[in-house]
Amino acid sequence: MNFSEAEIIQAIADYALPFMRISGMLGAMVALSAKTVPTPIRVLLAVTLAIMVMPLVPPVPMKDPVSVETFVMGIQQVIIGLSIGFISTLVLETFVIAGQVVAMQTGLGFASIVDPVNGINVPAVGQFYLILATLLFLAFDGHLNMIQMLVMSFEAFPIGEAWWNAEQFKAMVNWSAWMFIAALTLSLAPIVSLLIINLAFGVMTKAAPQLNIFTIGFSFAQIGGLIIIWLTLNNFTNHFGQQWNRAQQLMCNLLNVCPG
Repeated sequence: MNFSEAEIIQAIADYALPFMRISGMLGAMVALSAKTVPTPIRVLLAVTLAIMVMPLVPPVPMKDPVSVETFVMGIQQVIIGLSIGFISTLVLETFVIAGQVVAMQTGLGFASIVDPVNGINVPAVGQFYLILATLLFLAFDGHLNMIQMLVMSFEAFPIGEAWWNAEQFKAMVNWSAWMFIAALTLSLAPIVSLLIINLAFGVMTKAAPQLNIFTIGFSFAQIGGLIIIWLTLNNFTNHFGQQWNRAQQLMCNLLNVCPG
């Protein structure tokens, strides 16, 4: 079998450029981007998906595989994949922020552990919320929905024929405001409950000044914080579902797709 130079270049483009978009998403996506997941595993998964997706991808225009135009096109695909994966990371960071707020208000912020995703120390409550959100992400098939949207994007958002404009990048920045809004909404009930507890101890201090309010109040705040976290876990799934639906809508708008 004889292959011409043009056919070889076209085959390289059809595999390499989709691989870059896929690997960019896997490198920033929830769960798969964790440091506990070995890099060869992510690369192997990206190669497997690229091989499976290649027959569905329209022919990629490429004249010279080592030209500046090809390099820029590859960087564009990596940015697209990283952006989509980063949106899913923002969803989970919402609950990390909420956990940190609750931990600081209850005095549980002293208990910190290493976050395996970012490699930094975070309050144990924030890590607890992060683990719950990650499990819900996998339970809701969030990783499968993202892969489906990315596969559909190759037809709706072809390589070399479309690129994001300033408004689309601005939409991602504006959407990050939902991260803080949702975190505040999730932590609002614990904050109000602890405020009531602190007001009660303030009244007790006024009535009985001989009480050591710092010793007693700190212990009660921690115990009350644990009870409040337990009582508010029922709303955790609803908050996650709403935040994840907003993130999926943003991904659909950016990639011009709508998953079935």
